[in-house]
This record gives sequence, C-alpha cells and structure tokens, in this order.
Amino acid sequence: MKLGVICDGISRDLRHAVDVMDEFDLDYAELQFVGDTEVGDHSTAEIREIDKLLRDRGKPVSCLSRHIFAGMSTQNRPGDALHTQHMDALKRVIEMAHIVGSPLVRIMTQKKEQILWGMNGAEKWNVAHGAWDSMAPMIAPAVEMARAEGVTLVVETGNGTMVNSNYTARRLIDELQAKDVLQVLWDPGNNCWCHERAYPEGYDEVKGGYLGHVHIKDVWVDTPRATLELRKMGDGQLGPLFPDIAAALRNDGYDGVISFESVYHPGNGDFEAGFRQCIAQFKTLFS
Repeated sequence: MKLGVICDGISRDLRHAVDVMDEFDLDYAELQFVGDTEVGDHSTAEIREIDKLLRDRGKPVSCLSRHIFAGMSTQNRPGDALHTQHMDALKRVIEMAHIVGSPLVRIMTQKKEQILWGMNGAEKWNVAHGAWDSMAPMIAPAVEMARAEGVTLVVETGNGTMVNSNYTARRLIDELQAKDVLQVLWDPGNNCWCHERAYPEGYDEVKGGYLGHVHIKDVWVDTPRATLELRKMGDGQLGPLFPDIAAALRNDGYDGVISFESVYHPGNGDFEAGFRQCIAQFKTLFS
C-alpha cells in the first residue's frame, strides 16, 4: 500500500522531515505546517521552493491539510465573516495543490454538538436542534469550489468536530450528494473518542467509494474523564484492530495513501523520537 507521513509530525523543517522519510522508505508527503506557516499561507516563492524540494527528492504530495472550517460553530452561517475567511483560505490551499500536485485537500467541520438526533422523547429534550442541519450549507460552497477547480476534498473525522465518525462523514457526503468530490479522511484514532469501533463497524461505513485518505496513530481514550492519551503504535486501544484494518484495506483494493500521524512522544516532548519508536510497527502492519 502507499505509505507516507504528515511531515510536520517529524519536523516543521521540511528538508529534515524528508531526510527522515528517506531513512524509513516513506514515499508520500502530507503537508500541514512547513516552517511556522500553515499550508495556504505560504508565498508563491515559498510554494515553489517546497515543490522543488519534494519533486527533487521523489516525494509526491498526498494531501494538503489545513484546518478549514475548524473552530466554526452552529452560530456561523454561509457568507459570514468567519466562513468567508475559511473559504478564502481554501482557495489559497487549492491554488497550492495545483502547484505541488496534491490530489487531496483536507477540510474539517464545525465544533461538535453532542446529541444530534434522538427518539422517544430525546428528540424534544436532548437534541441540539438544528446543529446538524446548519453544517451542510457551510460545506456546500467548498464542494462547488472543489468541483470547479478539479480537486477532491477529504473531510476528516475529528475529535471535537461535528463529523467525528465515519457514520457522520458518510451522512454528510450523502446529504450533499458530493461523493464525486468529497470523501472521508478516516482517522480511527480520533473516532475512538465517540466510541465508533474502527473495525468492522467504522470501516464498513466508508466501503464503496467513500474513503479517500487515512491517518494512523494509536490512542487510549477516557471519555468520562475527558482525557486522551497518545500511545506507542500497537499499545493503544486500536492495537488489536490494526491487523484487521490493514487486511481489509488490502483486500478491498484501497489505492489511496495511509499517512502515519506522528503525534506521540515518549514523555519528553520529542516527537521525532516518538516517530522512531512507532514507524517500524506502522510499516509492518500497513506495507
């Protein structure tokens, strides 16, 4: 399978991150921050430099991952100041995607409301009324922009976002009738927070052409105590499920990239050290 890494999880020094990628034979570069700058905010000259470095080193870009729409809420509406700010940023990221050859651009969704649907009384007393319905109109202009620009968007399943499971991601795509241009960026570690079991339940939601990109990390969640622990690859609650996930992706012919998300450190703040402790297990499972 196609393996890569979110480069700034190793280092925001892209040249160093690529050196480490070479050391471990990782091919695909996912870009989020390069230097202290988030994708979409680099100058034209900086983008050309990034592009030259990656092409010279033979590292195709898998995805440009800016936090588009993150931080918005149910109070926002299409065309308001914050929505316009995010749409402008999306346009800049798409322009960068054309230069560096990225087929995918990540978007997020607005802040999570906990209970979106209910029954037998919950629909009256417990549901955050209108929260889910407020989201699709904000995402729809991004879908139309992507169609016009010839790129594919991937919506990430996030910890604290409205789309925080493969179920909600698929539902959004279906409601927008956007399967042609909007796919799921599945982060099973994030989905642990809402207790969507990664396999088989989570995986089954994105079969049939919904899955566009994958982030892999291992976690341990304690939702009642509002605590998330990042763990060494294989030592978290996803550890027992990774072999089944990898086998299903292989068997179903998944042809996208699987990005290792290097967000674990061994207690000393050294994320590159965390990467080095995890990458062999990642490659063993998913190569």
